[in-house]
Amino acid sequence: MIEVEALTKRYGSTTAVDGLTFTARPGTVTGFLGPNGAGKSTTMRVVVGLERPTSGTATVDGRRYADLPAPLHAVGVMLDARSVHPGRTAYKHLLAMAQTHGLGRARVREVLAQTGLESAAHRRAGTFSLGMGQRLGIAGALLGDPATLVLDEPVNGLDPDGVLWVRRLVRELAAEGRTVLLSSHLMHELALCADRVVIIGRGRLLADASVQEVVDRSERAGTVRVRTSEPELLARELLAAGAQVTPQDGGVLHVRGASVDGVGTAARRCGATVLELGSESGSLEEAYLQLTGGVVEYRTAGTPGGAR
Repeated sequence: MIEVEALTKRYGSTTAVDGLTFTARPGTVTGFLGPNGAGKSTTMRVVVGLERPTSGTATVDGRRYADLPAPLHAVGVMLDARSVHPGRTAYKHLLAMAQTHGLGRARVREVLAQTGLESAAHRRAGTFSLGMGQRLGIAGALLGDPATLVLDEPVNGLDPDGVLWVRRLVRELAAEGRTVLLSSHLMHELALCADRVVIIGRGRLLADASVQEVVDRSERAGTVRVRTSEPELLARELLAAGAQVTPQDGGVLHVRGASVDGVGTAARRCGATVLELGSESGSLEEAYLQLTGGVVEYRTAGTPGGAR
């Protein structure tokens, strides 16, 4: 289990993480989200002992990373898959890691097989593609068979088959009772594999909830979409019934404050012909963009929320 409590990290006058508190629990894939510069990487680096907090704590199973007697067995880490000597083969890179914890060659071969790198075991890491480098980073994280994993952008550079493999892998690890903290910018992937999401912006917590709870905060969640040949007639009827109506192009109305049945009944009451009718569902991406709209450090013109 990873516990971050009132964590603050400053670099001179810059506050990278500001009083952040959250918990990543066993048996759960926790997605860790935030815009560039939000403090995600800094937080993960503090968790795994690469940075010291200015104040607050970050622990794994109740201990600071530096106090873990055998860290490779306790927590598997992939923060930068490129941090491998380019002249070393995949096998020798993993073997060097294994020998720091008394792990044998058999375990190295196991994780090479698990990550699909058996055929590339004796190739130099400098010749690896981005996707192969990601697989090697994941192999290193799995080497000590840890109860906790911290993975930063593990699907970066992977082909669709590799993305599916990572999705299945993290779900299987969580099903075994392990803690998985997973950072990614791919919202649709996190929506498919994460149980909970922690969203931060400018170092502060914006949301800590289940994926569904966050999706339900989306503006589209709970909205009824109706397409009619008489949008103005139906809009007047719905407004009179106390609903909120937002006209769209093509005779479409987005309705809040009324159920699908209620919209259909209103259409029958006023004589409007309904061409399409159904409920809209929100998405993790939409909810994320709404939550982080005011805390994005770099924004291009035309980005939802306006240029800043």
